[in-house]
Amino acid sequence: MNRQYLEVVMVKHERRTLATIIALLAVLALLVGLAIGRSSAPTQPSKAAAEAEPRPSVPGFVAMTPAALAATEIRLETVSEGSLGAEIVSQATVTAPPDGSALLAARADGAVARIAKGLGDPVRVGETVALLESREAAAFVAERNAAAARALAARAVAARERRLYIERITARQDLEAADSARAQAEAELQRANAAVATAGVTGNGRYIAVRSPIGGRITKSTVQLGAYVTAGAELFQVSDPRRIQVEAAVPALDAQRIVPGDPAVIELPGGGQLGALVRSITPSLNLESRAATIVLQPSGTPVGLTQGLSLRVRITPRGSVTTGIVLPEEAVQQVAGRDVVFIKVRRGFQAIPVTVGSRSAGRVQIVEGLRSGLIVATSGAFALKSQLGSGEVEG
Repeated sequence: MNRQYLEVVMVKHERRTLATIIALLAVLALLVGLAIGRSSAPTQPSKAAAEAEPRPSVPGFVAMTPAALAATEIRLETVSEGSLGAEIVSQATVTAPPDGSALLAARADGAVARIAKGLGDPVRVGETVALLESREAAAFVAERNAAAARALAARAVAARERRLYIERITARQDLEAADSARAQAEAELQRANAAVATAGVTGNGRYIAVRSPIGGRITKSTVQLGAYVTAGAELFQVSDPRRIQVEAAVPALDAQRIVPGDPAVIELPGGGQLGALVRSITPSLNLESRAATIVLQPSGTPVGLTQGLSLRVRITPRGSVTTGIVLPEEAVQQVAGRDVVFIKVRRGFQAIPVTVGSRSAGRVQIVEGLRSGLIVATSGAFALKSQLGSGEVEG
């Protein structure tokens, strides 16, 4: 009986052990299946990883920072409407108007005793630039003193004659002669004072001052300390950088279409443009160039527009019909067989296709593809073209 009971207990224990092992194997199989399912399912990238992936570039876009643009020779121009047929393009030079420059010359012979201003120094109106030690200064002062003495004596004689005439001691003609002599002496004194002032004689009567009639800067100096100069010799040149004008050389046939008041555009060396008006036209032609000189008055004086600078101007005679947008030819580039223009955008330049019309004097008419107010690359646009890939530029 005990033996049978033990056998039954052992069988039940073996069955429980086997069931436990089977359950563990099932759980293990389930876990392995889940792991395989997760590894085979497609993974979703995180937001940071998606943002880190490179994006395809915009066709025709050339990235360029403001610092990089400043280091290049790329020039910009604002798109505006104009007339290609009526526009006159000419080379010009920035000059000084008649009241914007002055030559300082020696008023008398003498030796340079002092130089107060050098090349590039600022000068005020009436300021002394140099002193000349001259014997003529003493002569001017001596003549003025003699004239003053004669005038003083003539006044005394005239006063005495007037008193005697009132007392009926002398005749009226004596009084009139004395008054005439007094007036002549005073006129001589005024002339002598004017001569001293014009010559720039200083108070001690030893030096003659060289003074500037305008304010500005010394742009030329040909004098040395101790050098002997003669009357009329040019010593300094003073120019006022705020007073400028632009002189353009225009062929005779084109000059006939221009009248004072016509609008013009000055192309600045550093890029951009400046408005101007035609002030005058010379009635004769230059003997060498056979061109008329058109004087333009700029609407301002930007930095870099200095006297002696060469640049280009565009003059539009009034009454011409506007035909569309006009740009320099160098602004239009060929990319993938199409004419494109590079417009300035936020982070660089974007090439956009355009339709080109007539061409004349280095200017081209844009029939379609641009509107006024955009900023485009003109000089140096070829450098932007070279940075593009070989793909076609899309609109």
